[in-house]
Amino acid sequence: MLHIRDVHKIYTMGDQIVNALDGIDLDIFDGEMVAIMGPSGSGKSTLMHIIGCLDTPTEGSYKFDDEEVSDMSEVQLADIRNRKIGFVFQGFNLLSRTSALENVELPMVYGRIPDRRERAIAALERVGLGDRIDHKPNELSGGQQQRVAIARAIAMAPRLILADEPTGNLSSQQSEEIMQIFQELNDEGGTVVMVTHEPDIGRHCKRMVTIKDGLVLEDEMISDRLKASEELVRLTIEREKELERRANRTGNTLKSSEPLEAVIS
Repeated sequence: MLHIRDVHKIYTMGDQIVNALDGIDLDIFDGEMVAIMGPSGSGKSTLMHIIGCLDTPTEGSYKFDDEEVSDMSEVQLADIRNRKIGFVFQGFNLLSRTSALENVELPMVYGRIPDRRERAIAALERVGLGDRIDHKPNELSGGQQQRVAIARAIAMAPRLILADEPTGNLSSQQSEEIMQIFQELNDEGGTVVMVTHEPDIGRHCKRMVTIKDGLVLEDEMISDRLKASEELVRLTIEREKELERRANRTGNTLKSSEPLEAVIS
């Protein structure tokens, strides 16, 4: 599906030359769920931009479905992005004055898809927001807004779902709910590539690629993969135990204060 060979990305900043990518080799195949990880400045965001056809390599080859992307025009790149890639960003990137339904429809307007309303409703139902289609972003929680963003990404049945820190602004519970959706999409045959700096989120994927200094440092399958459905159960149990502890503390406090209250009364 994706074949990257000896890809370099060089930026010139004044009189300084920055090698953001320094000869990356990477293959991603249909049906994979891959986490791309690395410290700040490692080149993982630059790699994501190239994979997502938001930028092109300075040198090297990048093939998407056997099409050479490296020398495509902006119009051709935009066509690839619109037809083949569904993007999910950390900041949701939703239009604040439009409904969830309209936000999901928007890419299909640009793509001139005739049945976009039906597709958008189906995508929102797929992520559990069938009863929120008319809600605006400010009427939704952070987790629900990210679900809208995922619905927008999958509405056109893309070849690749590309997620950039999709849980970065979410609570633990919301993060697991989002990862459950990604895992379900992958189980259904979807290809998911995710950039994250959170090791626990990365462990929800099947494969982890670590980038450092513009090169692939490690590329390994994840043997102890986390299942979001199981993590959600664990979080629920932990929350119930914490609520029980708080209730016990409150009860003990009330009991210890009873003699004093009796004296005062």
